[in-house]
Amino acid sequence: MFKSVVPKLPMRDKAVTQAFYADQLGFSVLGVDGFPLYLMVAKDGIEMHFFLSKDLDPKQNDGQVYIRVVDIVGVYKSLINAGVAIHPNGQLTIKPWGQYEFSILDPDNNLLTFGESIE
Repeated sequence: MFKSVVPKLPMRDKAVTQAFYADQLGFSVLGVDGFPLYLMVAKDGIEMHFFLSKDLDPKQNDGQVYIRVVDIVGVYKSLINAGVAIHPNGQLTIKPWGQYEFSILDPDNNLLTFGESIE
């Protein structure tokens, strides 16, 4: 039986990625000191992992995660209030597939799309 899924995304600089997810998105950092090439973060029951990829070209990065949320308007406003840039093509909108969504990019251009069903 499946229990959960944990995305593993590339990062170029652990300190920059950690600061973005912890300081701007409010994630807790797991196992900070023991893994210099790896980062683990968690928030509200979800977990994301990052691996060091110093040669990553952010313009060529196709990393993506879809995060289902409750109270998407509140999440959207909290990120704006924290100074997080909303993706230019990812403003908060209702999509034809029945989801209220918006998107942001992390420092390595991993796309984070947040969604909530409108039903």
